[in-house]
Amino acid sequence: MDTTEITKEGFDTPSVSHTALLVIGSGAAGMSAAVAARRAAEHSGKSCSITVLERNACPGTKIRISGGGKCNVTHRGTPAELLEKGYLRPNEKRFLRSALYSFANTDLLDLLRSRDVETEERADGKVFPLSGDASSVVVAFEELLRESSVRQLFSSRVRSVERQGTQFLVTTAAGASLTADVVILATGGVSWSRTGTTGDGLAIARALGHSIKDSSAALAPLYTIKPPPATLSGVALRSVALIATAGGRSVDRRGDLLFTHRGFSGPVALSLSRDIGEFATLFGSVSLFADLFPEQSAAELEEKFLFQARKSGAQMVRKFLQSCPIAPLREALALAPHGTIPTALLPFIMRHAALENDVTWSGLVREKRMSLLAVLKHLPLGSVREVPLDQGEVSAGGVSLAEVNPKTMQSSIVPKLFLCGELLDYAGEIGGFNLQAAFSTGWMAGTHAIDS
Repeated sequence: MDTTEITKEGFDTPSVSHTALLVIGSGAAGMSAAVAARRAAEHSGKSCSITVLERNACPGTKIRISGGGKCNVTHRGTPAELLEKGYLRPNEKRFLRSALYSFANTDLLDLLRSRDVETEERADGKVFPLSGDASSVVVAFEELLRESSVRQLFSSRVRSVERQGTQFLVTTAAGASLTADVVILATGGVSWSRTGTTGDGLAIARALGHSIKDSSAALAPLYTIKPPPATLSGVALRSVALIATAGGRSVDRRGDLLFTHRGFSGPVALSLSRDIGEFATLFGSVSLFADLFPEQSAAELEEKFLFQARKSGAQMVRKFLQSCPIAPLREALALAPHGTIPTALLPFIMRHAALENDVTWSGLVREKRMSLLAVLKHLPLGSVREVPLDQGEVSAGGVSLAEVNPKTMQSSIVPKLFLCGELLDYAGEIGGFNLQAAFSTGWMAGTHAIDS
């Protein structure tokens, strides 16, 4: 068994000329792949060398800053529940199914617990290290890698990977080279380029013959062409529907929305950013709207308002809206647990509805009532021209899923080449789904690479 020590200075002059398995990238997918490979080798009684090349000076750079440094490592639920909630595009859901069942969130948490990293579930299903420290996840995997006798070479950026006969020739930017029997590409996508994810793996995969879908931002804030009024910065709308329209097409999502000084953030904005970015590329700009009453139709909402007018005709509409719950349940407009329409938003609503601030229910003629209903169901939020790629927590696009075996992560183009993690053309929802997919696809790649 390979028992060499971790090398942190890289290898301008290589200390190893050949390795049985080479993992390129030491993020969530790469570390998971290396640990899984060693376990698979031990299970089958094989003795093989495993080497990891990482362009940064240490592993898990992106993990360390994820979740604001707290690391939303996964999400609560069965694999079926994770697939349903976390991956909304059917082809991506199908592709990730085997990986999420083979190495589930419970497997990941057991692995962390074996290295004394306890976790906690939050009410929204997100799972974090109990310590609140993202680096604890990286430290746990570093220990696993050391125990697995995996050689790690840092500050070693891979420039090229070539298939030569039955082996791969790998060359670094410093000019060093080594050969490998099997290669796992786990370099990540192109989001957060300051962490080293600048598309190296995509270039390597393309050079080896893979089809690459153009990268785009996912889980990114939305910057509108004209920013919202400064008075709305920091205002949150709970469980509303965010609607994006362009070129006669529309897409929407339900969740919490946050006004910022440049546009919008919050779970629903991040979730919809991938679709909005694609719309912007196709149509030039995308119009945003919020439905403050997503569970009520306009007709149902009008009936509620007519009842209010009969009951309290002298009440100012503004006062009623001020006490009206955001996104109420269908049964009633009773106060919702998550609060009422923010006071700061009322002038914005009244202005768009062309209503006087002191208008009462008795003074709300049908034309004005319909105008108010239209705004509450379709509140204009501005337009987005693009979603900056580097602002995304993850990137969509990457190696075509059709060219990777979902049950092994092996390339269908190049024998003994495996691909995993954000390098692949999928993107999960906010909530730990992307890290789980990286760990799961990496584990599957490492497990099957040993038998290839």
